[in-house]
Amino acid sequence: MSRRFISRKQKTEVELFPFLSVLACTIGTLVLLIVVLTTQALKPQEAVVVAKTEAKTDKNSKGANKNKTPVYIEAREDGFILHPSKKFAPRTDLYDEKSALRKTIANLKANKNKQYLILILRPDGLEMFDKARQLVQGEGIDIGYEPLEYGLELKIES
Repeated sequence: MSRRFISRKQKTEVELFPFLSVLACTIGTLVLLIVVLTTQALKPQEAVVVAKTEAKTDKNSKGANKNKTPVYIEAREDGFILHPSKKFAPRTDLYDEKSALRKTIANLKANKNKQYLILILRPDGLEMFDKARQLVQGEGIDIGYEPLEYGLELKIES
């Protein structure tokens, strides 16, 4: 009797381990990317305004206020913020002669040759900006303005 060798067909097996490991790495990378982008989006943004106090003596430079020191007042919907002390002055302080806002404006008027005002304008503070601008221009004080987006924090360095 002869024995026959029965050849069995070998089945091909598909291994999914390399594919699954690549898929797991891709998902992990995407999760990390989402976490990083979300934390950056949630951080409060900050605008830095650098106030230089040194006098410039460049005769060729243009601008009337190059030799003056800026004083910053931020106009908001409910009032003003006096910088760099960050003291809040409500809208009624425009009419109170003894308020910190009016004292700052009086100080600017007394030092017209050395200082000028920069009003920081917030989108919701247009009404307060107009009132302060009218008051300051009536006093003959040099004025400038800087629009600042909603949600940005203002930091003044000297």
